[in-house]
Amino acid sequence: MAKPNGPTLDRLAIIDDHGHRLTVHPADVTGPRIRARRIVFYALILLYLVLPWISVNGDPLVRLDIARRSFHLFGLTLNAQDGPLLFFVLTGIGITLFIVSTTMGRLWCGWACPQTVFLEGIFRRIERAIDGNDRERRALEDAPWSAKKLGKRLLKNGIFAAFALFIGHTLASYFTGARELVAFITEGPADHPFAFGFSMFISGILFFDMAWFREQTCLIICPYGRLQSVLADDDTYTIGYDKRRGEPRGKATDPAAGSCVDCRRCVAVCPTGIDIRNGLQLDCIGCGQCADACDEVMVKIGRPKGLVRTDSLRGLSGEKRRFIRPRLVAYGIAVLVGLSVATFTISRRVNFEANVVRPPGPPYIVSDGMVTNPVLLHVVSKRREPMTVSLTVDTPVAVETNMPKTITLQPEESRTVPAVLRFKADAALPAGATATFTIRADDDGSVQQPTTKLLAPTTK
Repeated sequence: MAKPNGPTLDRLAIIDDHGHRLTVHPADVTGPRIRARRIVFYALILLYLVLPWISVNGDPLVRLDIARRSFHLFGLTLNAQDGPLLFFVLTGIGITLFIVSTTMGRLWCGWACPQTVFLEGIFRRIERAIDGNDRERRALEDAPWSAKKLGKRLLKNGIFAAFALFIGHTLASYFTGARELVAFITEGPADHPFAFGFSMFISGILFFDMAWFREQTCLIICPYGRLQSVLADDDTYTIGYDKRRGEPRGKATDPAAGSCVDCRRCVAVCPTGIDIRNGLQLDCIGCGQCADACDEVMVKIGRPKGLVRTDSLRGLSGEKRRFIRPRLVAYGIAVLVGLSVATFTISRRVNFEANVVRPPGPPYIVSDGMVTNPVLLHVVSKRREPMTVSLTVDTPVAVETNMPKTITLQPEESRTVPAVLRFKADAALPAGATATFTIRADDDGSVQQPTTKLLAPTTK
């Protein structure tokens, strides 16, 4: 069954009374919100497509090279040693989303979520061009199979598959590099099975989602809608229906009726099939199509716009809306603290990392009156050009070492340097004595000083 039989308050709008899924075919609508959303959609799609191709000083603007543990983000190159910075990135995104959700409701869902952007900006527009408007799409779905229906299905799903492949390969380019991915495609999947497999997996998931699953992703899989009950309050801007003005519903010619003429135009254009007049619902993604549709009807019958509009629950009830409130202040403070700590951490970041580890085996060896402490000096370059560092060691007792005085690291190279420390067994080794390695970059003088404890039979 293709046509929804009308959502009720005791079940999802896309489920009929027998538990079967109802395919949603939203009607076309025009209006300021729809036009603004399309501009945002195409801007985001363009940004998504061009980012992997943009370079800054020879480095990609965005590239997540997991194989090399190298991450390029808007001019900043990070590696595995910069993992703690990921905490600030993720928490910053999370708290920012909290702020947006508290103030503007599901603005992300309706305007910037990739699910919405690709579905409404690309795939549904293709579907409308091939299958027609909502009435024609329902009729085609209910019609028996014929050469015409088969041809339209093959054409539509073929174009869907092509776009899914293109979008999936673009996502892969964020990990491999855009130019490298083009080379991979030219060389063939047999030479690059992982990149090919990843691209095909993502493309398959996207095709399944855009061609069939659609709004189920928002209603079943995505947890964000469920968080709305926690993040939103009575002062959160959302799409809502003004019951004071709209009720009781009736004909436009009835002076006793409210502004709502019960045309169900708001339901017809909803991408999740809900009736916004039933109040705020988990199914609502805040797209605003119902508001544009209702405004069209109000203009036709000569009544003011805004029966369905973007407003808070307080505003819809005729009360004064508050902007500053405790939870918003708390979120703002959290963002400022996180931004301050992240800025301080990034400012203290050096171009290389160094640490000392013990190799497998005995921690020390006593032979011929000498104590040997084998250690490994691990040095990681974060630069995109070669760098030379000098190596020295400072200890409380005289030591002999086979450690080189300088090493040259290639771009983003990780190197392990053996450093055997030997000292006399009868040397007066202080308790808790340590060896301090000084690794200094020759060009900018940046320094790392990892330490390790000197071990001997007299130490613990």
